[in-house]
Amino acid sequence: MKKQMIAGLVLVLCAAVQTHAQNRGYFNYKEAAGVLPLNQPPSEPLSLWYNQPSKVWEDALPVGNGRMGAMVYGGVSKERITLNEDTIWAGPPVPVVKENVSDTIQEVRRLLFAGQYAEAQKLQQSVMSPRISPRSYQPLGELVLDFGDVAKASGYRRDLNLDTAVATTVYEVDGVTFTREVFASPVDDVVVVRLAADNPGALSFAMRVNREGIFSVTPSGNDTLIATGQASHGDKHLGVKFASRYKVVAENGSTTTQNSGVSVSGADSAVIYVTAATDYNRDDTANPFTHDLEAVCAKVEVAATEKAYSQLKADSIASHQKYFRRVSLDLGEPSSEDTLSRLEGYRNPRSTKIDPNFEALFFQYGRYLLITSSRPGTMPANLQGVWNKDMQAPWNSDYHININMQMNYWLAEVTNLSECHLPFMDYIERLVPSGQKTARDLYSCRGFLAGHGSDAWHSAVPFGMAQYGQWVVGGAWCTRHFMQHYRFTKDRKFLEERAYPILKESALFFLDWLVEDPKTGKLVSGPSTSPENKFFIPGTKEKSNLTMGPSMDQQIIWDVFSNTLEAAEILGIDDAFTQDVQQALDKLAMPKIGSDGRLMEWTEEFAEPEPGHRHISHLYGLYPGRQYNQTDTPEYMAAMRKSIDTRLASGGGHTGWSRAWIINFWARFKDADNAHENLVMLLKKSTYNNLFDKHAPFQIDGNFGGAAGMAEMLLQSHTGEIELLPVLPEAWADGAVTGLCARGGFEVDMQWKDGELVSGTLRSKTGLPCTVRYRDQVLKLATEKGGSYDLGALATAGDAVAPL
Repeated sequence: MKKQMIAGLVLVLCAAVQTHAQNRGYFNYKEAAGVLPLNQPPSEPLSLWYNQPSKVWEDALPVGNGRMGAMVYGGVSKERITLNEDTIWAGPPVPVVKENVSDTIQEVRRLLFAGQYAEAQKLQQSVMSPRISPRSYQPLGELVLDFGDVAKASGYRRDLNLDTAVATTVYEVDGVTFTREVFASPVDDVVVVRLAADNPGALSFAMRVNREGIFSVTPSGNDTLIATGQASHGDKHLGVKFASRYKVVAENGSTTTQNSGVSVSGADSAVIYVTAATDYNRDDTANPFTHDLEAVCAKVEVAATEKAYSQLKADSIASHQKYFRRVSLDLGEPSSEDTLSRLEGYRNPRSTKIDPNFEALFFQYGRYLLITSSRPGTMPANLQGVWNKDMQAPWNSDYHININMQMNYWLAEVTNLSECHLPFMDYIERLVPSGQKTARDLYSCRGFLAGHGSDAWHSAVPFGMAQYGQWVVGGAWCTRHFMQHYRFTKDRKFLEERAYPILKESALFFLDWLVEDPKTGKLVSGPSTSPENKFFIPGTKEKSNLTMGPSMDQQIIWDVFSNTLEAAEILGIDDAFTQDVQQALDKLAMPKIGSDGRLMEWTEEFAEPEPGHRHISHLYGLYPGRQYNQTDTPEYMAAMRKSIDTRLASGGGHTGWSRAWIINFWARFKDADNAHENLVMLLKKSTYNNLFDKHAPFQIDGNFGGAAGMAEMLLQSHTGEIELLPVLPEAWADGAVTGLCARGGFEVDMQWKDGELVSGTLRSKTGLPCTVRYRDQVLKLATEKGGSYDLGALATAGDAVAPL
């Protein structure tokens, strides 16, 4: 194995610029066979299904087990399955601190306070660490199955069953029905492809594995391919080394290897087992693992192949359903139309059709994607979850923490996927040492910070252009997820051992970073941006990005300080540090309302070159934050409402993730019509054929943010009350939901008809008291751990509630 690995790693990239993946059209698929559709929905209504094979990667169907992912095209003459493993990243160098810039930062602040924005931005840019790109998350490889010349296929359908996480392709050729199943087992840690024919001996195909870059494939025995390689960009950024095995177990027939491929002839069925291992050491990335990667793959493969296929599949399904079946959403009768037709119903500008059941499918698809791309022990979902076809992915498919990565996890707690949230928090904790070093070496500050983006190598350094890079609150934003996890789970050990320590590190940084605004005496952050927006420098047509105290910074810091103090109070901590945090919070500048009634994005009322900018950063305190609500801050709610109205009137929401964020804003505004209208716009303008989110290109955050917004329309609990159906649109007049989660450790089921609550159940996982609201009706409950409570009294305007 070691000799093979060395041989693979010394392969010259040999004209990487000429290789197939550099051809933009390579991942397109043209079916050689004539295909007649089955045009019949699968038995499981929670399925995406199609009458034709995928034409492009964005048509293909995703399966995953958190660590490994596969995109299934469903071809007839050829099957293409692109494969990923979540740690395959091109490597260093990464952005590092060039020098301590404390003195320069003081001068930049002086210039900004004096209104000398152009000079300040030029000076700040002079000390920015450079952006080092490309340095991308990369594919494991591509599995190609060639079935030879096929003239015509009938009865064709491909589908993805969200309940089982199995992608199935079925069709008939010359009277023989062929069935193909693909899934990624989280139990046995393999991607599995099963091919079967209903006539004995009718299955024949050739298998090969492709990948660009440092990569080699070697046959082993008569049924296995061994692939080894290393992530890189040409001969630069040598990163993670990997090995994978592709073993074919055929029933009857013959199996042979030749020319780096496997051929199967005259079989009844065949199962392909794909295993992968890398040398990535997440706890010490500078010291990769040194064990035999192929041996790791072989061990996993042996264990999987010793199981009967039926048991392998059943175990995978059971593991998936453990998470997936926690929540159900019924918004109407299933449709007999295929998924593309239903999506086209939204895209058609002449159509006003609304399909509530399809919207429920989209919601469950978001949950499906999180389960399959983020499981305990894996890397967190990146910009594309775990699915990426490109050697140089858009934005490197990295961890953008100026909203995108956070949005990936907005749905985790409320849609009952708390365990899927853990990889995100594991990763942020691994950023802390780098963030502490960056804070100390760059700014002479205590604590931890992280800029707008990072990746597998855990760099926390602000880098690139000042317009997006000089932003030090990315890590701070991420810390709110720790408190969010605690609020939903009430896990005191987590609060004490994980949430409070990282909140303290973030708060320490801001205690040193914040400075007094000489005009107001209030504490402000800066130099900083409002991601990734800009303004006209007053009196000129020149644009700038940097200010002191932009609204988003101040709101995130309010969140950090408030969360730190809340956690400290619960834990009984009252010391000099918490007193310093309280004093800083009391002195912290807050956003102002402008002369036009909008919430100000900056501390001055600048003219905006992009009034429809995709980021709506200054509404952070509305969502995902909890700083503003209709009861406590109605004047701010009105100002934010005017801000979003202006943004949308100027063309905002034109990217998928931005539109998803807007759904959540409208949900917090309690505006059902606008929340639903923006969900419709997300489907209409920002959704690919396989329901992946379209930035464009593909970014998975819009899938997660859209699902989170739908949950927020059905249940809210951020103000201290559990509010039932707070934002129910007319399109969802009849429905039911089970298993949504509320802060405090509660699960809620509801049923409604004609827009009115009919019944409800609350289950207490913590035994804490709670207040439940439905419109003007309020119930205060003293619960017991494990108890269930009938909420029907709210539906009938009663004043009593009985335990079930």
